[in-house]
Amino acid sequence: MGLRTALADATVAVERTPDGRRVCVSRRVDAPRATCWDLLTDTNRWPDWGPSVRGVECDSRYIDAGTTGRVRTVGDVWLPFEVTGCRDYRWTWRVARIPATGHRVDAVGDGEQACRPVFEIPPLAGGYAVVCANALQELALLADDTLTGGE
Repeated sequence: MGLRTALADATVAVERTPDGRRVCVSRRVDAPRATCWDLLTDTNRWPDWGPSVRGVECDSRYIDAGTTGRVRTVGDVWLPFEVTGCRDYRWTWRVARIPATGHRVDAVGDGEQACRPVFEIPPLAGGYAVVCANALQELALLADDTLTGGE
C-alpha cells in the first residue's frame, strides 16, 4: 500500500482536544480498541508504525504519564521525550520539551470489533498529517497481523 492509499483511508479534521485545537488525522481500523491501544503505548512497537521513529530508549516498555526516555528520529538524531498524559485511551508527550503529536483510540460502536486511532497534531505542524496518515496505515496492518497471528 502506498501513500495515496494511506491518505485516501484517512480523515483529516480540525478538532478541539483537551490541549486545544489540533489537526486530527484518523482512520477506522477493524480491530478491538485495546489492540490498537497496546500498539500505540508499547515503546518497542513505535518504530514499526511510526515513520519518523527509528528507535526508542526507555526504562518502561509500556508508557504511562511521566514516562521518560529518548526517541531516535530520522537523521539518527536522539531526542528526549516525556509522556505528559496517559489515560482513557489517550496519551500526549513532549519531545525535546516541545508539545508533540497526541495519540488516542476512539471506540467505534462497542469498540470490540473496530476502533478509530487518532493522531492530534499541533496546528503549526499541520503538514505532518501526511506522515500520520502513513503511520495509521502501518498501525492498521500491525493490528491485523496481531489478530491473525502474524505477530
